[in-house]
Amino acid sequence: MEPQLRDTVEDGVATVVITHPAKRNAMTAAMWRALPGVLGRLAADPAVRVLVLTGAGDTFCAGADISTLREPGDEQQRLAVRAEEALAAFPKPTLAAVRGFCVGGGSQLAAACDLRFAEEGARFGITPAKLGIVYPSSSTRRLTALVGPSTAKYLLFSGELIDSERALRTGLVDEVHPAGGALDERVTAFCRVLASRSLLTQAAAKDFADGRTDRDAYWADRAAGSGDTAEGVAAFLERRAPRFTYGR
Repeated sequence: MEPQLRDTVEDGVATVVITHPAKRNAMTAAMWRALPGVLGRLAADPAVRVLVLTGAGDTFCAGADISTLREPGDEQQRLAVRAEEALAAFPKPTLAAVRGFCVGGGSQLAAACDLRFAEEGARFGITPAKLGIVYPSSSTRRLTALVGPSTAKYLLFSGELIDSERALRTGLVDEVHPAGGALDERVTAFCRVLASRSLLTQAAAKDFADGRTDRDAYWADRAAGSGDTAEGVAAFLERRAPRFTYGR
């Protein structure tokens, strides 16, 4: 199977699958280059309320395809950063569903998602120290904000892999689920919850949590014109499910 990013949309949930089984879903330069366009198309689709990033089969992503690193004029790191930034800037909730190896560029992508759910047995690592590569400053800052300076340094200094239990304990992942289908069931159920909530609330919270604290007026204007607040209050009083319309 050719290396590719496959995407589907169902019941408000877009799923992007990293597909390169011959190399444990390692990202080629072409895949890094394609990801921002895929995300842009899905962000503009009003049917999409949540995005899930995962890997084909039993591996999330084993990093960058090392065979392309020696190509003349290689710009794989720049492409990876652009893809990571596009994922971090996706205007709707994003969730990485991780099983198997989540290493190097795979961890870079997972860290750029809003949330990370993992299957027991998943392994995480950031390995530029094994290759003599300088990890990008933006990626380092994002990792540090997620797990704290000590764990970020441990991962970057050593390049060692950590298991799902330690990833949960350090904040690298949010939930860990038993092997055998529990991860898929939880992701499906949780995404159904996210898709039913107000995208207005979620988008504003994402903006503020990511440090854009100067946007109160912007989001106040969006709230005033959306009707979501009135609908949420009415639904609560009428004891029914709300029908939010922001972003549709």
